Amino acid sequence: MAVRWDSLDKRIFALALPALGALIAEPLFLLTDTAMVGHLGATTLASLGLASTIITTAVGLLIFLAYATTPIVARRLGAGDRRGAISAGIDGVWLALGLGVALGALGHIATPTLVGFFPASAPVTQGAIDYLQVSWWGLPAMLLVIASTGVLRGLQDTTTPLYVALAGFSANAALNAVLIYGLGLGLVGSALGTVIAQWAMAAVFVVLLGKEARAHQATARPGLVGIRQSAASVGWLLLRTLSLRIALVATVLVATSMGTPELAAWHIVFTVFSLMALALDALAIAGQALVGLGLGTGNLADVRHVTARLVRWGFLAGGVLAVGMGLLAPLLPLMMTSDAGVRGALWPVLILLALTLPLAAYVFVLDGVLIGAGDGRYLALSGLVNLVMFVPFLWLASQVEWTISGVNLGGLLALQAAFGIGYIGSRALTLGLRRHQDGWMVAGATR
Repeated sequence: MAVRWDSLDKRIFALALPALGALIAEPLFLLTDTAMVGHLGATTLASLGLASTIITTAVGLLIFLAYATTPIVARRLGAGDRRGAISAGIDGVWLALGLGVALGALGHIATPTLVGFFPASAPVTQGAIDYLQVSWWGLPAMLLVIASTGVLRGLQDTTTPLYVALAGFSANAALNAVLIYGLGLGLVGSALGTVIAQWAMAAVFVVLLGKEARAHQATARPGLVGIRQSAASVGWLLLRTLSLRIALVATVLVATSMGTPELAAWHIVFTVFSLMALALDALAIAGQALVGLGLGTGNLADVRHVTARLVRWGFLAGGVLAVGMGLLAPLLPLMMTSDAGVRGALWPVLILLALTLPLAAYVFVLDGVLIGAGDGRYLALSGLVNLVMFVPFLWLASQVEWTISGVNLGGLLALQAAFGIGYIGSRALTLGLRRHQDGWMVAGATR
C-alpha cells in the first residue's frame, strides 16, 4: 500500500530534522572558528581558507563512506535483515578506519606539495602548512564519524548523530577559543581543538555501534567479504565525489590567483555556502534512507512518492534560505572579518549566492535520491559531464577584473555566478533528466 502523503511528510521530517541539526552543527562551528581566526588578520584567514580547502577535499572525497553505507544498510533493513544490516555497516566503519590511517599518513608527507599547488604568498603558505600538519591527525577519527553516521542513517536513526554532533562541535568551539586566544596558539590552536573533538566523537560512535551489534548478535569484527563489497559499491560514488571536489577546488584556485583579499573573501563565501548546502542536504539524507528502505521492500510506488515530495520540500526550503541569506548578507561580513576591503566585497557575492539556493536545493535532493537508489554509475558519469560544462564558465570568471577598495569584486561575482549558475545548473539538468527515467529504481536487498 502506498504511503499517504501526510504520513510521508512525517517520515521525511522525522529523518530530515535531526539530520539538519547534525549537518549544520559542523559548519556553524566552522563559521565560529573562521570568525575567531578572521580577527587575527586577512593573512591568517587566507591560510585557514587554503588549508580548509585541502582537508575538506580529502574528507569530502571520502564522504561516500556515509553515502554508500546508508543505502546498503537501509536496503537490508527493508528486506527484514537487521543483523545483516548492522554487520554490513560495521564493515564500512572498518574500511573507513583503514582509509583514514593511510590517507592521514600520506597527508603528512604530501602537505608541502599540496599547499604549493596553490599560488599563495609565503606567509599564507606557511600558515596553511602549520594548520594541516596538525589536522591530519584527526582524519581517521573524522572518517569513523562519517561512516558511523551512515550506518545509523541506514537504520533510520538520524537523532543519535545529532546529539553526538552537537556535543562534539560544542566542545570544538570551546577548545578553539581557549587554544587560539587563551593559550595564544593562533591558527595551530584551531587545528588542535578540532582534532581533539573529532577523536572524542569517534569514540562515542564506536561504543554505540558496539552496543547495537551485541543487541542483535552481529559481529563487530571486520569481515573481508563485507569490506570488499563496501569497497566495490563506493567506486562510482568516489568518482562522482571526485568530480564535485575538483569543481570546488578549481574555484579556490581562481580565487587564489586573484590575491590574498579575494581568497579570504572566497573562504567566507565558501563556508557560508557549505552551511546552506548541508542544511539542504538534510532532505537528501532523508531521501537516501527512505529510498533505500523502499527499494529494499520492493515498494516502487513509495519511492516515487518520496521523490516527488522531497523535490517540493527542497524548492520550498531553498526559497526560505534564499530570503534569510539575502537579509543577513549585509551583516555577515561584519561578523566574519575585520578587514574593510573584504567586508565591502562580501555582501554582493552573498546576495548572488542567495539567489542560487532554490536551484541548489533541487540538485541536492535528487542527488540524495539517486544515491539512496545506488545509482552511482550515472552520478559518476554525469559528474564528469558537469565538470566539462563548468570549465568555460570558470575560465570566463578568471578573466573578469573590477576592483573596488583593493578587492576584485567583479571577479568574485563572476566566480560565484560560474559556480552557482553554471555548475549547479548543469547538475540540475543531468539529474533532472535521470529522475524521469525508470532505470535507477532497482528493487531488492542488494542492487
